Amino acid sequence: MTFEPLASDFYSYESLLNDRELAAIAELRAWLESEVRPIVAGYWDRAEFPAQIVKPLAELGAYSFAWDETKPFENSAVFRGFIAMELARVDPSVATFVGVQNGLVNGTLSICGSAEQRREWIPRIASGEIVGAFGLTEPLSGSDSAQGLRTTARRDGDTWVLNGSKRWIGNATFSDITIIWAKDLADGQVKGFIVPTSTPGYHATKIEGKVSLRMVQNADITLEDVVVPESHRLQNANSFRDTAAVLRLTRAEVAWAAVGTAVGAYEAALTYAGERVQFGKTIGSHQLIQDLLVKSLGNITASLGMVIRVSEMLDSGEQRDEHSALAKAYATARMRETVAWAREVVGGNGIVLDYDVARFFADAEALYSYEGTQEMNTLIVGRSITGRAAFV
Repeated sequence: MTFEPLASDFYSYESLLNDRELAAIAELRAWLESEVRPIVAGYWDRAEFPAQIVKPLAELGAYSFAWDETKPFENSAVFRGFIAMELARVDPSVATFVGVQNGLVNGTLSICGSAEQRREWIPRIASGEIVGAFGLTEPLSGSDSAQGLRTTARRDGDTWVLNGSKRWIGNATFSDITIIWAKDLADGQVKGFIVPTSTPGYHATKIEGKVSLRMVQNADITLEDVVVPESHRLQNANSFRDTAAVLRLTRAEVAWAAVGTAVGAYEAALTYAGERVQFGKTIGSHQLIQDLLVKSLGNITASLGMVIRVSEMLDSGEQRDEHSALAKAYATARMRETVAWAREVVGGNGIVLDYDVARFFADAEALYSYEGTQEMNTLIVGRSITGRAAFV
């Protein structure tokens, strides 16, 4: 399949990819355009997830880009980033679903699981046989998860008993397993557990009334004396530092998804500007519209340069928390500007689903907040550059 560069890739960043990677992106792009783009507005409006895309995404390799048992992260972080961007430029909810399945769930298993756990669970996630969720955030604990987790784990012989609640857990209304992070009552350390959602005492309730990422099935989870065997405790998750290692990996990919969201809104606005006629000519012929489009392209181009570099640093082992935090903070801020400018280009039509911009405009708000709020990422970077923590 022939790879066609995106018009929004003004500096030809995609030329950094090899032929195998470009072919994979071309195949994914063609499928997204033919099978996903035509249906997403309807599913977004109904706040439903199109379950029929789960298996095809697996067949395209979307859940297996992050791990190979013989060579961890065989696919480069830069390539994985372009995949996240490609998904988000068609629909941020689809990118979020894949980000949970591949980055958060398989990423957790890759980093925190034993060899036996990786062999048991990763192929099942990668093939789409099962769907996973990642349970960290709680009703009263979001940004302070490192110290503020209230969900508990108590060792009882060869089993663990979990009690607590989780909130905003993506995929959780239909997941087969959920990675639950809980504080061990014995030592006070955060540990991770693979919890089949059929386990007695596990309950997930869909969060209704969302105005952003409406296709993502976020849930409130309650855990009432949920018993899991020691074999389901993530053997290499012994403190929140191990949880943070997963988040460092995925935070950069959220930055990529933010770029994709900006690209999707910009492309929709550019198309509209070439078709909509006012004052006897297309609005793309007017100076103020061109100004909005150029500023949007500048945001996308600058953000792409940043996320590519932070992914290169991940591949080389140089990336630290502050690097991914700056990428997430910057890319999502520029995304927020760009989707607003796109909505301005489309005018009144920018608040209906017919022209795509409204969906990107609304979905950007969730990306701006999840995987670390703007404020938390700012404080992570601020601590790095000043040597002083200002979190409280």
